[in-house]
Amino acid sequence: MQKKIRKTAAQWREQLDREQYAIAREGATEAAFSGKYHDHHAPGRYRCACCGQMLFSSVQKFDAGSGWPSFQAPINEEAILHIPDHSHGMLRTEVKCTCCDAHLGHVFSDGPPPGGLRYCINSAALDFEAD
Repeated sequence: MQKKIRKTAAQWREQLDREQYAIAREGATEAAFSGKYHDHHAPGRYRCACCGQMLFSSVQKFDAGSGWPSFQAPINEEAILHIPDHSHGMLRTEVKCTCCDAHLGHVFSDGPPPGGLRYCINSAALDFEAD
């Protein structure tokens, strides 16, 4: 895990495009089937778009049919924060990058075996590094 990164809102705005900032720093969600990684199948690793921390592997990626990239598990459990989310009248679990607190998406318990988890992640919160 990388060292904790802290930046001002202005510094994040300078680094990220408008959509990345809205999602990663303000907790927005991209429209289903609109993100560049929802139908992406190349082998490699997905990093946090804000700080570059390694988050997910293509080996754990699967098509959940949700319109967002879905993963069974992170590369390292210590890379992901799990935070109760009571917004929109429901109880969900938000996932954030432990390094920079970027909003990534949510984790649900309707994933495939063996773990049964589905990390539903916004493409704009990710950068891809091919093998």
